Amino acid sequence: MKDKTQLAAELRRIDGKGYGSYKDLAGPYDMGGFILRVDHVQGDPFASPSRLRVEVDRRRNGFTPGLDAEAPTRLALADFLARAFSRAIKKTKSSRSGPRGMGKSGLIEIDSGGQEILRRTAVFVSDDRIEVRFTAGLPARGRTVLGRQAEAMLIEEVPRIVADSLSARALDMAALGEHSRTVEDWTELQKGLAGKNLVSFIADGSLLPRRSGVDPRPLNSPSAVRFQSPPQLRVEMSLPGGRKVAGMGVPEGVTLIVGGGFHGKSTLLEAVSLGVYPHVPGDGRELVATIGGAVKIRAEDGRRVEAVDISPFIDNLPFGKDTKRFSTDNASGSTSQAANIMEALEMGAKALLVDEDTSATNFMIRDRRMQVLVEKGKEPITPFIDRVRDIYREKGCSTVIVVGGSGDYLDVADAVIQMDEYAPMDVTDKAARVAGQYPTGRAPESGGFSRNNSSRFPAAESFDARKGKREVKIVARGLGHIQYGETTIDVSALGQLVDESQTRAIGELIRLYSTKYLKERVDLKDGVEAMARDVAEKGLEAANPRGMGNLAEPRAFEVAAAINRMRTLKVK
Repeated sequence: MKDKTQLAAELRRIDGKGYGSYKDLAGPYDMGGFILRVDHVQGDPFASPSRLRVEVDRRRNGFTPGLDAEAPTRLALADFLARAFSRAIKKTKSSRSGPRGMGKSGLIEIDSGGQEILRRTAVFVSDDRIEVRFTAGLPARGRTVLGRQAEAMLIEEVPRIVADSLSARALDMAALGEHSRTVEDWTELQKGLAGKNLVSFIADGSLLPRRSGVDPRPLNSPSAVRFQSPPQLRVEMSLPGGRKVAGMGVPEGVTLIVGGGFHGKSTLLEAVSLGVYPHVPGDGRELVATIGGAVKIRAEDGRRVEAVDISPFIDNLPFGKDTKRFSTDNASGSTSQAANIMEALEMGAKALLVDEDTSATNFMIRDRRMQVLVEKGKEPITPFIDRVRDIYREKGCSTVIVVGGSGDYLDVADAVIQMDEYAPMDVTDKAARVAGQYPTGRAPESGGFSRNNSSRFPAAESFDARKGKREVKIVARGLGHIQYGETTIDVSALGQLVDESQTRAIGELIRLYSTKYLKERVDLKDGVEAMARDVAEKGLEAANPRGMGNLAEPRAFEVAAAINRMRTLKVK
């Protein structure tokens, strides 16, 4: 193995040569205290940056085995180190005198995450070593190598970053302990929900409001209201070490979140929705936990639907169009929302999270006047209000729904939470009295929910990842889109995706699913779940043949949802 002296000599040798000379750097280097590996060199200064890794001996650097004895603490350690590495990069960058060439020259980055703590490929922790994957833009002017600037990056800056972030002596170990406790607490809360028949738990003192719709950090304002559970819904949950925490339990069944506009209804639902992930200390939602089977549902005009049984909601369409195997390239609001629910149930969802604001009105409710005006025989839609209890009784799937304009839903609710200036109140009894005092007069249109939906078997030809001369072309286009071969998958309506690295991983996992888990007698649910179990056990490396450090683990629900939105999907 070459050492850092040889690396410096190599950089001086190629200084001033063509950019392709950088490819001579590929391979490992003993940097004295850590190993630097150059895995992939970019083609030009404007291409995706080069992929590098550093490896350190964990014991020598002070990371004792007790720091990550369990899965939650290993997740916390990896996440903490990725964020520490990112801070060290910023610290080093701030000490530079100026830019280092053109394009991405001089850029050092790591995928360190946002408010959620996710399993990532950026940091790998084993019993004997810690490996960190990052990218670096190798400096150039035009297509000419700037070897001296590259030497400053790789010989001076990278060792400084490693020293500041991958040594226990340089880190705030108390902060690491808090990071680990946060993940352990959330894990224990989520495990305890089923035993108390809860969909979600929000601890007293949680800070739910965010800075804006595009800034997920907690609202930093004296006016921000801390969460306080109503007495009727207060429960006590266990934390590791015999500790207890009190807060509001969202019960199984049908729960309504009501209240005036701008009083916090959607903020509460959003917290419940993202409670499927642990959050970083200081986020305000560290002690918000939601069952893993909770899926956020909305209308999605224009999405592709392929062979989905939406007949429990939509039947008797004009011209005899089949709704037991419904397909369309351009779904309406109502058909898309029906398909989204049925696909979630197909994957085993245990809770549907619905906001009236993002739903199709005609899918949610058909009031008495409209029932009289348009008789049932002429209306193919059975509204959600007439199916929501069937879904719970027959499928064991609860619903949490934000309602601001349709009081008809009071008739089907098990619990009603009113948000008043971001403070929750249990108004279940009052809602029952209102429903009795002001009957809607509408006739229920339900005849029982479909119990035996047919299994769906994707065809292998649906998953061609080729584009032009490239055997595999899979690229994330921001949080909401995936380029998969010749097709673009729109996942922008999947409200529980929080990181572009998850979107990127979904593309790679679809490829893995199609090559390893797609079998003739295995339906979509079983195939995706088998893949998800292996990924949970072994990590994302099975879907990461290129050794990328910018993948974050998504849930099986989002992987299946992306497959269902592929415009190339064919279902047997």
